[in-house]
Parts: sequence; structure tokens; C-alpha cells
Amino acid sequence: MLVTGADGFVGHHLVPYLVAQGYAVIAASRAVNAVDSPNVTAVRLPDLSRPFDWQPLLDRSDVVVHLAGIAHKNAGDDFYDRVNHHATSALAQSLSRGAPKHLVFISSIAAQSGSCADHELTEDDFPTPNNAYGRSKFAAEQAIRAAGISFTILRPVVIYGKGEKGNFATIHRISRLPIPLPFGALSAQRSVLSIENFNSAVATALSNPRARGETFIVSDPAPVTVARLIERHRASCGRAPWLISVPQTWIKLSLRATGKGAIWERIGEPLVAPPTKLLSIGWKPS
Repeated sequence: MLVTGADGFVGHHLVPYLVAQGYAVIAASRAVNAVDSPNVTAVRLPDLSRPFDWQPLLDRSDVVVHLAGIAHKNAGDDFYDRVNHHATSALAQSLSRGAPKHLVFISSIAAQSGSCADHELTEDDFPTPNNAYGRSKFAAEQAIRAAGISFTILRPVVIYGKGEKGNFATIHRISRLPIPLPFGALSAQRSVLSIENFNSAVATALSNPRARGETFIVSDPAPVTVARLIERHRASCGRAPWLISVPQTWIKLSLRATGKGAIWERIGEPLVAPPTKLLSIGWKPS
């Protein structure tokens, strides 16, 4: 099995999980680190922003989990498109020319929606990505479908766990501050995903025939509020919640006045994306 992007937050968790499931893993990444497992072979992944030949890596694998890409970077549409879209398209084309292999592509909920939504999202919704990252991921999905290969596309929501990045890392960093926080009144429900549940979703995509040719939203079954996330993290640190219920309107206006309206969309507006379709084929999250 080939896992690309094995040195990232998700890859660091996924590779040992797959080994524990009995897979032999070729862990491909830009930075090759020594591994102490006989079932993991570390190999260097070329720069995805430039064309290269996937075939030598594919010749050593019978299935591919494609994690590699960029996110959380201040890059333009062209760079996102080259790394997340065109490199994935080249991978899919290489897979189409050889012996049949299954591709599990890790897309993103950003391929389907912006950072908030006024209804519960389902895979049947018309995709409306609103940033370069989401557009590049959706374009990659389309390239995979057009390649005529065996695939499963996963659209995870924001993932949390040890080594997390992005929004969750920010929330948890704020939660550790020894001060009261003004987020007690935040009531918008947000779908999130534990790294453990992400890993088991990948295992389902690999092993369940009903996952072939399908696209799945991946999230923990129960959404949460940002206030609840802070309470939960502070409790894990042995602290009281210490949340003040400042009116949501004040927070929204303050953020927008300082040019941080995008932050409000991620903490004060809902984004509920239930994994109903994935559950229907037998996925069993923890």
C-alpha cells in the first residue's frame, strides 16, 4: 500500500494505524524519516508542484491512499491547483494505465462547501467551494472520476488529535490561556472529526466493496459548539470552563470591524455535515 503525505499530521497517525490493521505501507513524503517498523518503507515523494512520473511508486503498491497536498497556506489558486489538482490528476491517469488498483483520495469538506452552511450538508448537495483550497480539491475529485479507475473519495471535516493544525490548534491554544474567554454564548453547531474516526473511515474505504466509486462526508456523528470544544479541552487540562457569555452579536461585530470576519464564520456560524452515507455502509466510529 502506498500512502502519500505520510509525514503530515494525518499521515503520522494513519500509517501506524494501517500497519496495526495488517497492511505493509510505503510511506511517501517530502521529508524521509527513519521508521522502526519492518512493515513500513519510507520513500521520498517528489515536489508535487512539478510534473513527475508516479509509475515507479505505483509499481510497488496495490492500493493508494493519497493524503499529500497543501492546506492552511497563503498561496494563490495556481499553486493550489498544481499541487492538489494536477498532481492528483496525474496520479489518477497513471493508475488508469496499469493493473487495477484502488485509490482512496482524501479530499475535504471544503470541496463541497464554504466554512459555514445554512443547512445540513449531504453528498448530494451541489459543490460550492469558495476558496482556492476547496476549488483545487473539487477539481481533483473530478479528475479522479474522469480517469475510469477504482476510487473512494473522502471529504473529512476539520480533524482534531495530537499534532493537529489549523482551526483546532488555534482553539486549543486559546483554551490553554489562564484567562476567562468570551465564548460561552456561541451556539452554532459545527461538525468535527477525531483522528481515530478518520483512520477507521479510511479502513472502511479500503475494505468495504460498497465504498467503491463513492464519495463520503466524514465526521464524528455528533456536532459540537465552539464553547463545548473549549469546555472539553479545559476539562482535559483539569481546569474549569471559565467561559463568559458575551452576546454573539458583539463578537461578530468586533471580528468584522478588525477585518477578521472569516474567523466569525468558523466559530459563530453552523457547519453541520453528518456522516449518514458512510454510516449506512457499515462504518462504525468510536
